[in-house]
Amino acid sequence: MPLLLAVGCGILFGLTARGFAGLTHEITRLFKRIAYPPLRPVVGGGLVALAVFALGTTKYIGLGVPTIVAAFQAPLPPQDFVLKLVLTALTLGCGFKGGEVTPLFFIGAALGSALALVLPLPVALLAGMGFVAVFAGAANTPLACTFMGLELFGAHAGVYLALACAASYLFSGHTGIYSSQVIGHAKHLRHGREQGRQLGEIPEHRKNGPPPKAARNPTP
Repeated sequence: MPLLLAVGCGILFGLTARGFAGLTHEITRLFKRIAYPPLRPVVGGGLVALAVFALGTTKYIGLGVPTIVAAFQAPLPPQDFVLKLVLTALTLGCGFKGGEVTPLFFIGAALGSALALVLPLPVALLAGMGFVAVFAGAANTPLACTFMGLELFGAHAGVYLALACAASYLFSGHTGIYSSQVIGHAKHLRHGREQGRQLGEIPEHRKNGPPPKAARNPTP
């Protein structure tokens, strides 16, 4: 049962990673409508500042290391990971380049910690699984994140970390935070034609659909 829960959590972590990448790219597309590029971060920064003022806290900006640490000690409220995800996607999408790694650790750890409110697993284990698995899905790096988890959290959590990272990777789909990343092997058979393409090309490829049958199989 605990291992099945780890897989289920991994699926949720993967969907979260997929949502983060998709939202970031969509916000980037919307901000490109502003013809003057230097104005994009000005507008985006203003929106982030207004959001922080409305929330009345700076908890969701910056690296958020204190919140990451707190996630391993007691369950966090679900809104923590949601607000961090939205504000980070807005910040990156409008043109600021401060890094996605630590914010994704925040999002994953906070989500895992919140799951301790409803799942019979230790909060530290869930936070650790989220810490590595959300990044595994967003960056398409399940092996590297599994080894990172082993180094950070110990071998006793290894099976849970590996299952969460693998499930997250598979369920994040052909999306990711690095648009130039090339799909070496399709994650699912129905997306086999996307193999060898960059992640940034996938939305347009799916929009246009597969080439006509005659073009795919020209007659000699």
